[in-house]
Amino acid sequence: MGRRVLAVGGAVAAVLGASAAMVVIGVRVRSPRVVDAVRRLARDVGNPRVLVTAGQAGASASVLEHVGRRSGVGYQTPVTAMVTGDGFVIALPYGPDTDWLKNVTVAGRARLLHEGRSYVVDRPVVVPLADAVDDFSGGALRALRWFGVRECVRLRHAPEETIAVTSAD
Repeated sequence: MGRRVLAVGGAVAAVLGASAAMVVIGVRVRSPRVVDAVRRLARDVGNPRVLVTAGQAGASASVLEHVGRRSGVGYQTPVTAMVTGDGFVIALPYGPDTDWLKNVTVAGRARLLHEGRSYVVDRPVVVPLADAVDDFSGGALRALRWFGVRECVRLRHAPEETIAVTSAD
C-alpha cells in the first residue's frame, strides 16, 4: 500500500510540475489562451483575497482605484507598485492590453492606495522594463524576467483633488 501511495503522489507531483511549467512558458510566450486563463483566475480567485489587505501598511500589494472607460463604474485592482522619485512604476505581467490600464490611460489619472496612504496619480506611460530596472529590486527583476514581463507603466504624483470612484456591485 505504501508504494502505491508514493507512486500516486509522484504522479500527482509530476502533473503539477508539468502544469506549472506550461503556465510559465505560456505566460512567457504570451499565449492568449494561457494569459487569459491566468488573468481570469487572478481576477476571480486571487484578487478578492489580495484586496482584503492590499494598500495597507506592510501589505505586498497596493490598490489601484480607477473608473471604467465605458461603464463609469469604479474598480479596485490589486497591483504591485514600486515607489519612484516622482510617483510609482507597476510591472505589466499580462502586457499593456489590460482593462485597468486602458481605464487609467483614458481617464489620465487614478488613485493608488499604497502602504496605508492614498495618492492621486496621473500621466500613465507604458515603458519597456529595461527603462525601469533601477525601480525594482534584484529579486523582483529576476521574477519579472522569468515570466517574460517586458513592459511597465509609470504613474506620476498628481495634484491632490477628488476623484469619484464608486464600487462595482
